[in-house]
Amino acid sequence: MLRVLILSTLFPDAARPNFGIFVERQTRALAARDGVEVRVVAPRGLPPFPLDRHPRYAALADQPAREDWNGLAVHRPRFLNLPGTGGRFHAAMLARALRPALTDLRRAFRFDVINGEFFFPDGPAAIALGKAFGVPVSIKARGSDIHQWTRRPAIARQIVRAGQAADGLLSVSLALRDEMLALGMPAERTDCIVTGVDLARFAPRDRAAAKRALGIAGPLVASVGALIPLKGHDLLIDAVAGLPGVHLAIAGQGPEADRLAARIAALGCGERIRLCGPLPPDSIADLLAAADVMALASASEGLANAWLEALASGTPIVIPDVGGARQVVTSPSAGRIVARTPAALAAGIAQLLAAPPAPEDVRRIAAPFTWEANSERLHRHLERLVARRRGT
Repeated sequence: MLRVLILSTLFPDAARPNFGIFVERQTRALAARDGVEVRVVAPRGLPPFPLDRHPRYAALADQPAREDWNGLAVHRPRFLNLPGTGGRFHAAMLARALRPALTDLRRAFRFDVINGEFFFPDGPAAIALGKAFGVPVSIKARGSDIHQWTRRPAIARQIVRAGQAADGLLSVSLALRDEMLALGMPAERTDCIVTGVDLARFAPRDRAAAKRALGIAGPLVASVGALIPLKGHDLLIDAVAGLPGVHLAIAGQGPEADRLAARIAALGCGERIRLCGPLPPDSIADLLAAADVMALASASEGLANAWLEALASGTPIVIPDVGGARQVVTSPSAGRIVARTPAALAAGIAQLLAAPPAPEDVRRIAAPFTWEANSERLHRHLERLVARRRGT
């Protein structure tokens, strides 16, 4: 029996049901495998009282310390988040908070390996905890953890040291793996395991009927991603504003919502460009099945789940050349890789609207990206780390 401790600050909760949902989905697939037991530790970074009652943190502070989440046993210990420090103490505070929590957990669940699902602060904390409990550690890079956190020198040093100390490293794309190696992480311990997609939930449907259910007539572009500058929703809004008669539906939440709404109003496009807010997975599936194109103008990615969910739905994608884009857009049926400008995005969308690929050809691109394949590779990866530590 392989006992896996999943450590992830990126994990859904009642206040943020879509936050890190891909980590949850991967974990459930791993837990469903024969010979595997899983426990999830999804820490909450909170400032000292009474700041933890600030509206920014209150919903997170109110989460239970332990719960069953979609069949997974999830522990949600608190760790100290010191505002104004730029996150440089997050990993140390996380490791300090988790040591007693894991000591208690280990009495009932003697985990064999720690699997860190995000590189910061999870990675450095996992290394410290692996040493404390004498178990191997794997750390997964997902994109923004490498692209964004390494821009801060003090944190970049923590990330690189953790990568060099880890027993195993994973990336979600080959391009991200190359970035990890360029930072000085060991090639012989770094592998790429791409994400998965639920091929039952995300599948082609009657597109016209799906549009009618959404109250949309005419061409539809969908976009799925947090409303943050990194995702480039403003570029996509400008692109679709220049395509007469084309509708755009953006699913997601975040601090850019008001600015994006103002941009839509200023362009006079409120009747055909809308912010849908956060949508549950089934509603995301409805939107992607209705869309003629899914577009996402991210400045950086690892390998976005939204890309694969669109392809599985029979919907081609228009994306910049970031992260694992070239692992996904492997034929014209998959969509277009374009420059990250409104004009290039608009041109790519227009091409696909003028000559749409057959939905079954689009879906075929996503067929290898199953959660079953993902969990099988992750299972074997973690087994190898444990066997190597034991000398077997």
